[in-house]
Amino acid sequence: METSYDLLVVGHGIVGLAHALAATRAGQRVAVIDRDAQPNGASIRNFGFITVTGQGAPHTWRRARRSRDVWTEVCEEAGIPVLQRGMLMAARRPEALAVLEEFARGPMGEGCRVLPPAEIPEPLSRDLLGALHSPHEIRVESREAVPRLRAWLAERHGVALLSRVAALTVESGRVVTPHTTFTAPHIVVCPGTDIVSLFPDSFAARGTTLCKLHMLRLADPGWKLPAPVMSDLGLHRYRGYHASPSLPALRERLKAEQGEMLDNGVHLIVVQGADGSLVVGDSHHYADTPDPFQPEHVDALILEEFTKVLGSPPRTIDRWVGVYPSAAEDAFFETPLPGVRLVSVTSGTGASTAFGLAEEVLADLMGMEFPV
Repeated sequence: METSYDLLVVGHGIVGLAHALAATRAGQRVAVIDRDAQPNGASIRNFGFITVTGQGAPHTWRRARRSRDVWTEVCEEAGIPVLQRGMLMAARRPEALAVLEEFARGPMGEGCRVLPPAEIPEPLSRDLLGALHSPHEIRVESREAVPRLRAWLAERHGVALLSRVAALTVESGRVVTPHTTFTAPHIVVCPGTDIVSLFPDSFAARGTTLCKLHMLRLADPGWKLPAPVMSDLGLHRYRGYHASPSLPALRERLKAEQGEMLDNGVHLIVVQGADGSLVVGDSHHYADTPDPFQPEHVDALILEEFTKVLGSPPRTIDRWVGVYPSAAEDAFFETPLPGVRLVSVTSGTGASTAFGLAEEVLADLMGMEFPV
């Protein structure tokens, strides 16, 4: 087995794979090390919704736009289906409609439009006051797309995928595993939710914790979503809307009317698969070690919001929880050792931003140039 590469990546989630793609496109010999046999964390336990509109400015929004472009290229080259495009953000309250109108008039609202009730497509509720349409998003099926991306990197680009190999220590120029020491002048560590094994002080200094979220898959409802759908609860959470002058008034109303939803971090995202099934979520609960349980009352809150936007939900056919690292900033990378970069997406936006973030990291680490 070869043990020397141009770049070693620790972690084969979407953040690690994004670094492998960017480096191999630049002609580098890359190996990706992970203790698991296959991606099993947040990278596959999500919506596959590459969200641009509403991401925080300037960095997360910029990374999301670039990542959307790279995803589009990769999907075509690797045969990964793009299942949906665009996004509809539903406004059920006048305060939410005001936020959407303010956002659409701003620089991050370029290409977006607030639809009046008469133009909101079915099956969205006829009671909505309006909806923001964004043309910028794409959606893939993560549980299929990420394994396909991984296989394509190996088959087409020669990336060495070293699974069931734990990185015990990372030093400048080498990664020590239980049986082999791998060497490379450049190393990127993308540990996902393992914030205590490698460079734990970096995570502790940022107050990093873990966030658990609930997700459900619902049976085919017999109708087709025109685009992924979000509700105005998302305006409270997504940082791209936080500069809106009307947001404080919306938050006060949300606290009064849906306080339990805010307490459980509930906001609505609904996407649709090729088989017609709907992926619905989500919620947010924070702990250093989140429990593995999925209380029914939290799922009920998510489905309650679904009902207000899309009507009665079809039956639930699958449930799962996802976990991701969370901190005050959306993502960070730093240099714990010469030639080493520690990279973490600490906001649940890995699928949406990883490709853009990886190019920034490799430009810093290896002097590579990428499209802006």
